[in-house]
Amino acid sequence: MSPFDDINLHQSTNDTFPTAMRVAGLWLLATLEKEVVALQEAFQQKEKAFAHIVKVGRTEMQDAVLITLGREMGAYAEALARDRWRIYKCTERLRVVNLGGTAIGTGLGAPRAFIFQVVDALSQLTGLGVARAENLVEATQNEDVFAEVSGMLKACAVNLLKISSDLRLLSSGPQAGLGEIKLPARQAGSSIMPGKMNPVIPEAVSQAALLVMAHDAALAQACAAGSLELNPFLPLVAHCLLDSLDLLAGAARILCHFCVQDMTADEDRCRAHVNASTAVVTALVARLGYETASAIARKASERGCTIRAVVLADGILTEREFDELTTPEAVCRLGSPERGGE
Repeated sequence: MSPFDDINLHQSTNDTFPTAMRVAGLWLLATLEKEVVALQEAFQQKEKAFAHIVKVGRTEMQDAVLITLGREMGAYAEALARDRWRIYKCTERLRVVNLGGTAIGTGLGAPRAFIFQVVDALSQLTGLGVARAENLVEATQNEDVFAEVSGMLKACAVNLLKISSDLRLLSSGPQAGLGEIKLPARQAGSSIMPGKMNPVIPEAVSQAALLVMAHDAALAQACAAGSLELNPFLPLVAHCLLDSLDLLAGAARILCHFCVQDMTADEDRCRAHVNASTAVVTALVARLGYETASAIARKASERGCTIRAVVLADGILTEREFDELTTPEAVCRLGSPERGGE
């Protein structure tokens, strides 16, 4: 008997290798889901902790309208909730394997009983809910499932990059930047500039996210480069997929435990930005109208004072009325009760 009769008993590289990829992917997806859930919950906690802090919301890097810091944190949590759903969809895709199809999915060289039993045995050994593909030829020939999964992982990378970029911006300065949040100091920022602290955790997460996006591009091309009954580029697909899963899990973990959980807000800074910004006047539009609000903004600029000072000095609103229009509840209310009714 040839050694190959024992090593390759009823199997081929063409069905065992992609099946092994899927098993490894499913295990790593479980780890990724755990880390994404923890990160989502960390942002939900910050959403509650910062719910009372009114701040300037910005569009195109310019002051726009008022919002709360809590609502910003809640938006990140919601984006991560979609990533949890995508991870579930990834699991659905990877659980279907072509084991038993041997060389090209026809099962050549394997007993029929083996083909129908081997996936159940794999499920028992791994504890995973794997299932045999209905069309083993198709499952051996086409690898678009890996491209689909990688695309959903890329979406997770997009969210992590966006969140990390925002945290860097919100913590910038701190004295000469926005400085609305304070990230935990993890290491000295410079041997030349004493006291400087860099946002190293968001920066590390950003680089991991960028590499995941690059992996997605390479993986998609490798999946598309298969020919006829087999894709010979699965080693590259495996490298990109498994590395992406590992990178994302690590990135979510350090962002949660070494950044978000210990992140604090600078309430005085947020309040100062609100008082100094014409964004406040937008909160008055529903009550006063656009033209009056615009006039108030012009007067504030001409007098070199705050919107609040103009409104109170000119008797346009009372102090109580102004405060009611700029409370956390008011700036986060959906729509304007003065126009649409409550």
